[in-house]
Amino acid sequence: MSFLQRRAAPLLRPSTASLRCNRLSSSLAAALKEHAPIDIHPEVQEALAHGQPVVALETTIVTHGMPYPANLETARSVEGNVRKVGAIPATIGLIEGRVKIGLEPRELERLADIRKDTSVVKLSRRDIGPAIALKRDGGTTCSATLIFAALAGIKVFSTGGLGGVHRGAETTMDISADLQELTRCPVGLVSAGVKSILDIGRTLEYLETLGVPVISYGPTDDFPAFYTRSSGFKSPWRIDDPVTAAHIIHTQKQLGMSNGALFAVPIPEPYEAVGQDLQHAVEQAILESEANGMSRRGKEATPWLLKRVGELTAGKSLASNIALIENTALVGGQIALAYSQITKECHPISSHPHVVHKVTGAAVKEVPSSQQADLPPAGLVIVGSAAVDITARADPIPGGTRANNNLHTTAPGVVSLTAGGVGRNIAEAAHRILTSYSKDLSTATALVSPVGEDAFGQLLVSETEQIGLRTDGFISVPKARTAVCNMVLDGAGSLIGGVADMDVIRTLDASKIINFLEKHRPAVMALDANMSHETVKSLILYANERKIHTSSSNISDSEPTSVPKSTVIFPALAAALNTATVSRAPVTFATPNLLELAHLYEEACASPLELTAHPYWWKVVDDMGLGPNFRMELDQLSRRSAFNGEDVPPGNLSFLVDNGIAQMAINLLPFFQHLIIKCGDRGLIAAFRISGEQAQSSAWATHSSNIFARQIVARSNSGQSVVVFKHFPPIQVPKDKIVNVTGAGDSLVGSMLATLTRNPAAFEEPAALEQLVAQAQLAAVYTLQSERAVSPRLSTISDL
Repeated sequence: MSFLQRRAAPLLRPSTASLRCNRLSSSLAAALKEHAPIDIHPEVQEALAHGQPVVALETTIVTHGMPYPANLETARSVEGNVRKVGAIPATIGLIEGRVKIGLEPRELERLADIRKDTSVVKLSRRDIGPAIALKRDGGTTCSATLIFAALAGIKVFSTGGLGGVHRGAETTMDISADLQELTRCPVGLVSAGVKSILDIGRTLEYLETLGVPVISYGPTDDFPAFYTRSSGFKSPWRIDDPVTAAHIIHTQKQLGMSNGALFAVPIPEPYEAVGQDLQHAVEQAILESEANGMSRRGKEATPWLLKRVGELTAGKSLASNIALIENTALVGGQIALAYSQITKECHPISSHPHVVHKVTGAAVKEVPSSQQADLPPAGLVIVGSAAVDITARADPIPGGTRANNNLHTTAPGVVSLTAGGVGRNIAEAAHRILTSYSKDLSTATALVSPVGEDAFGQLLVSETEQIGLRTDGFISVPKARTAVCNMVLDGAGSLIGGVADMDVIRTLDASKIINFLEKHRPAVMALDANMSHETVKSLILYANERKIHTSSSNISDSEPTSVPKSTVIFPALAAALNTATVSRAPVTFATPNLLELAHLYEEACASPLELTAHPYWWKVVDDMGLGPNFRMELDQLSRRSAFNGEDVPPGNLSFLVDNGIAQMAINLLPFFQHLIIKCGDRGLIAAFRISGEQAQSSAWATHSSNIFARQIVARSNSGQSVVVFKHFPPIQVPKDKIVNVTGAGDSLVGSMLATLTRNPAAFEEPAALEQLVAQAQLAAVYTLQSERAVSPRLSTISDL
């Protein structure tokens, strides 16, 4: 190993320090290092990495606290309330012996459907080890949720009622583990007091002994009693705003205190009226539990009492129970939001040192290298670059503009090292999305890319395995440098310069790629534009011969420096025209931006290849049969706003005509069957053609132009051709929510490829096309808001 490799190796290892810099707690980093059975939901992981507000939620209320389906509906509602205030819910539970910090919808449904899984256990601290070892499902109590929230670095936990000292504990010693856990876990617990079935006075005395601060959150210092706003006891402290609550949690953290704090939030006032009646039912249920012995059966007592209270009150207690947990979720979200703002002010994210972004096994299940040979054929093969991205982002200058960051000198900021490259990013995006739909699709995406036998190459292979993406397409190139892209961003996250060392991609030999394709016979093959002309030509000809759908990704998101690469495909097009048919273009899909589209059009018309003079081009143009109606409808479309809604920025679609965008797109359709044109902040344009028998059987054959729906549908007189030109407005993202603009286009393309892998005919069905674009735009937005080249939130996109 060379001197530089030895120096780089510590940076490439996923050390505990790097994980801590990435805002995962050191305790969690240590647990993951020991291969603890913990899965962190990608959305939660992303939020924790960026210091965003997160609220922990328990699952005992789902598994043992409410009947089905009210338990599932309440859990969803509680998560929704957390999101309403701008925080991320992290519902915690146990699935087949794995701790889930953040549940997928199907996992939440699994825990909630207690009719099917009667063996689901109630988890306190004492139960965690045995339940995991026996691979059980479980709902976490307050104590277990506190443990895992603290482990993950989540500072706020919302629940219904805290456990406490049971009545008669002076003889039974029945005291909930929740109280002791508050001394070990530095988490702010937000609840409607303690459950009214308990001895509230002794619970408050015990919390005082343990040194846990008790704070009433509301207009008075009355300590609430679950169903009622006052228990007759007072709290030692009172606050009435989330910022003060967040300061309490943050102060304890600053002082290194290991205990949490209890914020007691009274039930909403509309439910106070029935509170006294409910309390009478509580007293009756307690008497019955003492008579039948249930009060002496430990953790079974509380679920039995709550169920009995529900029976005695004819369901009124359930409505109150739901109301108070929904309320504490709202308050918890507000406190988490305030805490996030405080920590960012005290410790800006931009101040952390060099960091290797390491995705834990929680996001997507790892596929060990030893199993790669046994993987099934891939349905989507992406041939392109995998690179190490070294990104330097300047700290924002207070009161300054972007130009202030573009100085001819060094500036304080953040330098990060991540796995990237256009081909790899697109593959990761497609892989995450396909896997979100089905685990059976976790091996459907394969990336073919060369890497050097150096430290950066080792990093790429390791990072690819960590996200569960297969690595059998990596080609090791001796004595070559692994691709590295060094980018410099301003304080706003926009690219202002950089150097790309991508020569290794040109070492890709077409014969090796074709051997890989022969083995897999994919439905879709995607190429990026970094490869040599000859390699691209060989692959296009191969794909046309085998009738494989081909996608050309033109590399850049919005930067003109990559525009020349967009024409690397033209020699391949020229070679394929002699055997192309009207119904099938040489390239099935392409995704240029406006600059690339103009360059593609100029190259097609004016280059020595003279592609628009080829007989094939004229034949396809004649087949499309576009007449004056198309131009008239295009003029009408150009007057529509580029945006949806009422409070939108100014700007219409006049650029489609004024800048010749529509003309260029139509003239390129003989070469590219489907074009998705990225128009920046003005959305997307889909332009495509359907010919022959497909034109008559396609759903578009029964659709007409609809300017209000932003679509033009033109049919030839013979009915043998349909041309569709459709605008999709952008998803508007506030500028302060944009973290990085360099990877959004890759996520958009990866999402489209994932859809086409599942449904190659998606463009031929209007509803499927709408879904394809909506998902792709959402994928791009997720990555705009992420520091990573591809947002881990793409792993959850099927939930939407």
